[in-house]
Amino acid sequence: MTDRTTPAKKQADRFARAREKQSRALLEDYAELIGDLIAELGEARVADIAERMGVAQPTATKAISRLKREGLATARPYRGVFLTDDGADLADRVRARHRTVAELLIAVGVPEDVAEIDAEGIEHHVSRRTLSAFEAFLKAQGSTSDQARAEDPIGRDPAGHGPVRDPR
Repeated sequence: MTDRTTPAKKQADRFARAREKQSRALLEDYAELIGDLIAELGEARVADIAERMGVAQPTATKAISRLKREGLATARPYRGVFLTDDGADLADRVRARHRTVAELLIAVGVPEDVAEIDAEGIEHHVSRRTLSAFEAFLKAQGSTSDQARAEDPIGRDPAGHGPVRDPR
């Protein structure tokens, strides 16, 4: 049986998937940053989140509200923002994807500083299938990621940031 999907429909589907991933990327960035701030500073305040994201506080508050609606974060008055278990798991997965993409880019000759910047965007759009291919390539090349994952299987970044959960 042949695929009867029109070229226009295929293209529309690709664009729709890209838009969906872009929307999800924002949540992923906020979850990752909140975890990093808690690990680094002991708390994630809206002012610090906004500063690190380069946005106004109302913009950060809106994103945090979305994280809360999706069950990824909690916030308590005068205590800041915390990740739920699901939010911490999401942050860990994003961190691991970032690490894999950055390592692949470095392995093919991209300078480390450029690889880190590029990985920040690619990490949100790479499919599980493509990520698996990246991991297989890195494993075949003897990448240090295998050793890093063995030492830290939960996927903390090199600074040691890891799952940060609501302390309640």
